[in-house]
Amino acid sequence: MARSYSYIGGLVVLLSLCLILVVDSTVPKKPLIDAKYLNSKIQAKKTYKVGPEEEYKSVQAAIDAVPEGNSDWVIVHVKAGTYREQVGVPKNKPYIYLRGNGKGKTTIVYDQCTIDNSKSATFTVEANNFVAFGITFKNDAERGLPNLPRNQSVAAKVSGDKVAFYHCGFLSPHNTLFDHKGRHFYESCYIQGNIDFIFGRGQSLFQSCEIFVLPDGRNKILGSITAHNRKSAECNSGFIFLKGKVYGVGEVYLGRANEAHSRVIFSKTYFSKTINPVGWTNWSYTGDTKDVMIGEHDCHGPGADSKNRAEWTRQLSNEEVEPFLSIDFINGSEWLPAYY
Repeated sequence: MARSYSYIGGLVVLLSLCLILVVDSTVPKKPLIDAKYLNSKIQAKKTYKVGPEEEYKSVQAAIDAVPEGNSDWVIVHVKAGTYREQVGVPKNKPYIYLRGNGKGKTTIVYDQCTIDNSKSATFTVEANNFVAFGITFKNDAERGLPNLPRNQSVAAKVSGDKVAFYHCGFLSPHNTLFDHKGRHFYESCYIQGNIDFIFGRGQSLFQSCEIFVLPDGRNKILGSITAHNRKSAECNSGFIFLKGKVYGVGEVYLGRANEAHSRVIFSKTYFSKTINPVGWTNWSYTGDTKDVMIGEHDCHGPGADSKNRAEWTRQLSNEEVEPFLSIDFINGSEWLPAYY
């Protein structure tokens, strides 16, 4: 009789496992957002190939070849390699899909360092409706000497509306990503720098991105990852970081209050011990902080301990962050070719 019960018990366990597998198989999987998937969604009508053996030897030459007022998606396929040039996508050339062969395999790099963020940028996009995949944008200018003011070395300046970057890299020793203005989406990107290295007034969602902090000896202050320039309550802009990872060398602030209504939220993000316990700073900003929306939600890791955070920052509730934690924040369902 005992053997019979044992047999029946084993059968019940087996049937339960089978049921779980059947249920799990019905759960839809997230799409892998790769070049093939983006191609199927964008359905471009023309491809401009860039490479040593291709018609266009430089990225800028291929972009220059796209007709002004372009109204259909085109691909500028940048083959694997390093392209040392400053590249700009002007306002009158929308619907460009800049496709590389992979982050770290296709690199656009320059070494401009000036007192002007815009002029220093290796890559600038001013056009609306722009997508990039699998490209590293890099500024490899040498850092200025200690205490020299405002040595800007921007990797990318993003000024267009409805702009998306998938699996891209942004590298610079300082002021890396000038997220200037417009609605932007960064998916599975890698961003590296120090001192306000994600800055501007963009309305941007950074999803599943890695942020790596470099040390910087030019200033007495600790570095800061973000500096958001939201000036009024009527402005919809903000930097939202969702399900990413922040780590690096030395100590860093998550960001600083830069304007009266600065808005930066880190949600469900891993913080290494590189995050200073205070978390945030209002260095160089002398205004009131009562209207800033700067804070964290459900973050984890050794740098996520909130007991010593700056008193004007917040640990946000589920209800407070709900309007910001999906592509609805950037109206993404209306224009993004791929998302989840």
